[in-house]
This record gives sequence, structure tokens and C-alpha cells, in this order.
Amino acid sequence: MKTAEYYQSGQVLLIDKPLNWTSFQVVNKLRWEIRQAFNIKKIKVGHAGTLDPLATGLLVICTGKMTKQIDTFQGQIKEYTGTLVLGSTTPSFDLETEINETFPTEHISEDLIYKATAQFIGEIQQYPPVFSALKKDGKRLYEFARAGETVEIKPRTVSISEFEITKIVGLHIDFRVVCSKGTYIRSLANDFGKALNSGAHLSALRRTKIGDFDVKDALSLESFIENLTSE
Repeated sequence: MKTAEYYQSGQVLLIDKPLNWTSFQVVNKLRWEIRQAFNIKKIKVGHAGTLDPLATGLLVICTGKMTKQIDTFQGQIKEYTGTLVLGSTTPSFDLETEINETFPTEHISEDLIYKATAQFIGEIQQYPPVFSALKKDGKRLYEFARAGETVEIKPRTVSISEFEITKIVGLHIDFRVVCSKGTYIRSLANDFGKALNSGAHLSALRRTKIGDFDVKDALSLESFIENLTSE
């Protein structure tokens, strides 16, 4: 049987984040469940890299003394799979907000789509989405965006080592990306649309790897809670 000491001494938990949960909500839920299961007042729990509510996939959760390793895990290479939709954009670059603009797509061929990935390989300059949790002047960017306030966002350098188109069905493009810490796949989708002289937004996203950690080895939130005290 697992004990309070098991989690307090420090564990790395791999959780497959469900859709519509924030990473913060997952951490809070796990912290509460561990405290309840073992009747302990305090335990450190944190995650090594946020996922948007509309994304699913790998969350690396650290407990107890392993929370000291969070920065190390956050800095590791990440892999994502997802789907983007050509011909329209949203303010958040994904489905959190409604479509605000449409663009022509008749000129876009499959060959053009495959070739466009090349310009995103290597170190690139990327603007984070206005609907993001990044802070400016003590406020999160999404707070400015939701209030309708315009704020200057500076680009930052990120690195993309692989950008593979895995399937094309009409305007829906499935892809796989391997990238550095700090890369916004929503921004990549938006920029990809521009590269095709059109528009695009992200319709699905799943994180599959962080360093050597793989979502194949992750548990759902429900499964983890069910097995919280078992071997």
C-alpha cells in the first residue's frame, strides 16, 4: 500500500489531462485527493508545463521533494499532435473564441501545405497568443484580451525541430510538432495560415511527450485517483 510518505518523499506522476480542465485544476484535484486519502494537512504538488483547457495529454506532476525538479522537466523538449483548420481565424487562435475572420483557400494545394512547414523548422520568432496566461505588468494577457484592451506583445525565440503533416482532409490538417519550451502551438497554427496566404486556427491539441516521458504511460485522472493508495 502507498503511504503519505510515498508522496511526500517525492514522486513524478504522469497524468493524461482531460479536455476542459486547466492544468491548475488538475494539480488542485490531485493535492486534495492525496490529502484526503492519507489525512495530511499539507503536501507540495506542481506541474511541469501548462496545457490549455482545450488541450489534452501529458501533464508531468511532481509531489513532495520532486517539485524541486519541475524547472528541469519544464525545459525539456515537447511533442504535440493536433489539428488545424484552414481558412478562418479566432482571437485566441483556437476554439476558445469564435471565428472572427475568414480567408480564401482555393489557392492552397497539398503540396503547398507540405512545403510551408519548412519555414518553421529551427529557431523562429513567435508572438504568444493574446489569450494566454503570460503576465505583463502583473496581469495575465488573457485578462487584457477579455477586457478588450490592446497590449503590446513582444516576440520570443523558440525552436522547432520537427513539423510533420500527418493527414489532410479538406481544410483540416493533422500534424505532429517537436519543439522547445515556450512554444505556442496555437501561434504556430495562426502563423501557418499566414504562410499559406490564408488563415488558420487550432481545433485540437494533444501533448504526447515531455523529454523521455510519454503520454502512453500516463493515467487518466479517474484511474490515478482509484489507484491512489494501491501498489
